[in-house]
Amino acid sequence: MPGLLTPTVEVRRAGERHASRLSWLDSKHSFSLGTGRPDPANTHHGLLLVHNEDLVQPGAGFETHPHQDMEIVTWVLQGSLVHQDSTGHSGVIYPGLAQRMSAGTGILHSEKNDTYRAADVRPTTPVRFVQMWVLPDEPGVTPGYEQLEIDDELLGGSLVTVASGMDRHRDASAIRIRNRYAALHAARLRPGEQVALPEAPFLHLFVPRGSVDVEGVGALDEGDAARFTATGGQRVSAVTSAEVLVWEMHATAAL
Repeated sequence: MPGLLTPTVEVRRAGERHASRLSWLDSKHSFSLGTGRPDPANTHHGLLLVHNEDLVQPGAGFETHPHQDMEIVTWVLQGSLVHQDSTGHSGVIYPGLAQRMSAGTGILHSEKNDTYRAADVRPTTPVRFVQMWVLPDEPGVTPGYEQLEIDDELLGGSLVTVASGMDRHRDASAIRIRNRYAALHAARLRPGEQVALPEAPFLHLFVPRGSVDVEGVGALDEGDAARFTATGGQRVSAVTSAEVLVWEMHATAAL
């Protein structure tokens, strides 16, 4: 558990993120892990080590590659993403579907634009998604996979628990992650609707679409993020139709 912390809020604007661009991929990185440009001042916040917003063009995707000892949560914003892994799991991830992969002792997987499979149809739609990594409580667990549709729960305009390893979210979370100090929440808000941030030593608020106003912080637009330390409970109000992703973390990574 974290020790004595100084209350701070750090706003990170969309354009400040490091970008990786290929012919088929536009990836924006909130942290430096995996960017090829190490930044000791931007390795993580709380338990969150990777927070990438990816746009994958039709007919393309990430070929089979390995991961180990990481809890990986994928949240699709547009289009659909095909997942396949070495444990035999496969599925199509789309907006409103929560998905978690536990890399554990080691896993191979691929992620491709869903239209990649449709050889008889000309693909036209990019897939846009956010992928987030947190460390597990313990290394060397058995790899695993879980997904569940929560689109209906998001219709209420409240903060919905997408993924959690915390006991107090055991009955509320859509999917489980193997870290007892972390939880991911999401909300889809109409203009004027509000949600309150959780109280936690570390919070990460990301706005994947629309614009919001955060109490005591100000305006956050699409792609912006705010990192809270030793503070919480602020009201987040939608200025336009908006979506927010909130990581609630009660520990920090020891890197």
